[in-house]
Amino acid sequence: MPTIGLGASEVSEIQPDFPEERETLKPEPVILLVDDEPAILSSLRRLLRATKYKVLTAEGGAAALEILASNAVDLIISDMRMPYMNGAEFLSRARTLYPDSMRILLTGYSEIDSAVRAINEGGVYRYLTKPWDDNDLLLTVNQAIEQQSLRRETARLTQLTRTQNEQLRAFNTGLESQVRSRTEEIRQTVLFLEDAQRELKRNFTAMVQVCANMIELRCGALGGESSRVGAVARSLAVALDLSGLHVQEVFCAGLLHGIGKLSLPDELLEKSLDRMTTDETRLFYQHPLRAQMVLTPVHELNHVAQIIRHQYERFNGRGTPDGLIGDQIPLGSRILAVARDFQALLSGSIVKRPVTRQQALQAIVSQSGVRYDPLVIDRFVALSKDPAALGQGEVAQINGQQLKEGMRLADDLHNSRGVLLMTKGSVVTAHQVAQIQRFEALEPTPFAVLVHAGAPS
Repeated sequence: MPTIGLGASEVSEIQPDFPEERETLKPEPVILLVDDEPAILSSLRRLLRATKYKVLTAEGGAAALEILASNAVDLIISDMRMPYMNGAEFLSRARTLYPDSMRILLTGYSEIDSAVRAINEGGVYRYLTKPWDDNDLLLTVNQAIEQQSLRRETARLTQLTRTQNEQLRAFNTGLESQVRSRTEEIRQTVLFLEDAQRELKRNFTAMVQVCANMIELRCGALGGESSRVGAVARSLAVALDLSGLHVQEVFCAGLLHGIGKLSLPDELLEKSLDRMTTDETRLFYQHPLRAQMVLTPVHELNHVAQIIRHQYERFNGRGTPDGLIGDQIPLGSRILAVARDFQALLSGSIVKRPVTRQQALQAIVSQSGVRYDPLVIDRFVALSKDPAALGQGEVAQINGQQLKEGMRLADDLHNSRGVLLMTKGSVVTAHQVAQIQRFEALEPTPFAVLVHAGAPS
């Protein structure tokens, strides 16, 4: 990473004219609690006792304004329902008189309209419902204090930069070359940080793909099926003009759509949907909810978790878990349902025996307006005319007995346990054909081998 700074001789010329930036002890943040109920104030004080914050209390809006007049307060936590001056009125006045203080509103479920007013008029940072969750309240307080600290630090650094820039303009033209040099170093640093960010995104996507492979190993899915679901879902999202971020979320949902199946028993994973009992089917359809719980701690995957949760909703409203209908279903979930079922039909996850691509397409189209969004189906049909647009190219699906020397694989070939047998792009030799056919004889179902069109038949 490039180093930002001036040479020793340059520093000796410039430093005496710059105001020194000395480290000072930061005062402890101050929180003002406002509530007309002493018991509530006492409860909040006990909750905040273990924190590093200084806590002040007021039993009403008027008393709180007096405290604000004589104390610098970082954060105000006010109840909504108070006599003489309610929380919305108090926070509105506090915003006008002391705009630098962050504001949090405590309100009951029945006071949402008042909360909206407080947000609009009082510039409330967050509102929490009563009774509150201790952990949520502490987390919100910490976030508010941190944002306040960052805002003040930004203002301090902005002022420091402005002062130094004014002094720099007073120097002679020789200093301008030093400033240009510094600017170039900053530019290089930005480029370095952008490269680092891109690398982090690549690593994140790679980890999601690793998780998808682990799901397939556990669930006995056809190797690479999650990747194919993700690729089809991504192509559909692009065709439907979703933004780049939403396209990436749909792709990740395709990769991770089966992560909740890790909690299902082995005997259930080995059955296709059409062979499950009523109880088994009910248990199976719980896996999207479990997936959402698993993904919830990862903030970057919150939208992905929502897409996965609603993947079994039906366009006619007879799906699960929430019975959403039509456009109530997230668009990402409607896309995922089509991509998932298309690949499941090809692999035999829905019905006992795999079907051809044309049969799978006909089955999907027949459920337009019932299971699937007609708009998504229209885009899917259009894309199916150009397999490359679905990320699959001109490919054909065959079994091991149909495999011949000289064919080129269009996707990785795995056995039923997820063991990689051949990699995508490999040109099959006669020896490998014999090996694959021997391996297939040991499997419960034939391999689904994807080969590029135009290969020897």
